[in-house]
Amino acid sequence: MTKTAHMIGLCGAGMSAVAHLLQEAGYAVTGSDEGFYPPVSDYLTKLGIPCSTPYAAANLPDDPDLVVIGKNAKLVPETNDEVRVALKRYRDRVRSFPEVLAELTAERDRIVVAGSYGKSSLTSIITHCLARAGKEPGFFIGAIPKDLDTSSSLGGDGPFIFEGDEYPSANWDDQAKFLHYAPQTVVLTSATHDHVNIYPTLRDYHAPFLALLEGLEERGGTLIACADEAEASRLYSSYHGPRARYGFDANRDWRAVNVVSGNPTRFDLVGGGVTYPGFTTTQIGRHAVENMVGAAAVLLGGGYLTPEELQDGIASFSGLTRRLDKKTDRSRLTIYEGFGSSYEKARAAIEAMRDHFAGKKLTVLFEPHTFTWRNRAALGQYGTAFEDTAKVWLYSPPTQGAGTHDQVTLDEIAAVAREAHADVRTFQRDEAERIVRDADPDEDVVLILSSGSFDGALTEVIAAADRVWPA
Repeated sequence: MTKTAHMIGLCGAGMSAVAHLLQEAGYAVTGSDEGFYPPVSDYLTKLGIPCSTPYAAANLPDDPDLVVIGKNAKLVPETNDEVRVALKRYRDRVRSFPEVLAELTAERDRIVVAGSYGKSSLTSIITHCLARAGKEPGFFIGAIPKDLDTSSSLGGDGPFIFEGDEYPSANWDDQAKFLHYAPQTVVLTSATHDHVNIYPTLRDYHAPFLALLEGLEERGGTLIACADEAEASRLYSSYHGPRARYGFDANRDWRAVNVVSGNPTRFDLVGGGVTYPGFTTTQIGRHAVENMVGAAAVLLGGGYLTPEELQDGIASFSGLTRRLDKKTDRSRLTIYEGFGSSYEKARAAIEAMRDHFAGKKLTVLFEPHTFTWRNRAALGQYGTAFEDTAKVWLYSPPTQGAGTHDQVTLDEIAAVAREAHADVRTFQRDEAERIVRDADPDEDVVLILSSGSFDGALTEVIAAADRVWPA
């Protein structure tokens, strides 16, 4: 008889990826969420996984074998009847998604990519290169890769690659998600302060990373860290097991040299005392190359691929949705989307766009979606966040979880941004065409930055661009 699994909070990137793993493991999967928007809605529809909206106790199937509950402020029994009934009826069958991941991969060679930014991209690069070379990796990616049919798979005989998240596992489990995975290899992309509502200080934020490295050292595992990022370098220095550094500086064990930005970008790779010339990538920005060097440290340093296989994998890597991907080819107006969940991610995306489109004026559409952006303690970030942009459109911060921190308003954000920037405007969901008509496709490029959906306005902006400025 087919086992059943129900996932509450299904439309989160991680939850939808775990849903597919359960589907591959033989479960009939259903789920629910408060909304159903692209790109996750398209992904779930392709998989044939139904999603009920909004949350309601009636969404629960009869006698499920497994109930997986996501981690956000709306998934608590006090305010969510579906969660309340699930915990009351099926408490012994309730799991967090990292618990499910750990159970499904218990016998695998595990590689965890962790960090405050860059982990989705680097996990995807490693996975794509292995898959293209026929190594049958398993993988879990908290974003939607363009080169893979899904964002997760149990794979075959190859290693299992995790995007490892430091965020708490569930509303009943404060342990960081990646501490469930017990990897043999950890790749650390960065460790700048993030998730300030959970980790108020940098020391608090580093605590789960130190626990991850402590477990890795006990298992005799390997740490590969981006030493060009100061906090990752500090954590690297505390590790006493097998380790390697990557980046751009001359003293890195793995580094990129002779980098020439363009379409494609070209660089040479140095590692293990050997120079590997002639790498190319269609991805834009310095961080894209940095991630590819990190992938080389894992895949060449660990003996998973030959240099030729790695070079082919990197050249053919198409990126991920929401990670500096072009949103439409049907409009003359160039629109890219970046993942702007933190200051560092937003700045990296802006700098990559400025570098790649040096002759254009950059317009940014920004939604302060995460607690990191809408916390009053971080209000000063808006003074420098939009440097090197011509125009900024700000969207209202969501109110979800506002009671867990000192929430700022759109007007307060705009006021700080305007002190440092000449052209800062605000907009609502129904004003997509106004934004698009204000742009000149011959002079402007647009960067959309958020970790949310602008309440669905993102798709409306793209549709308006196709309509107003058709290619």
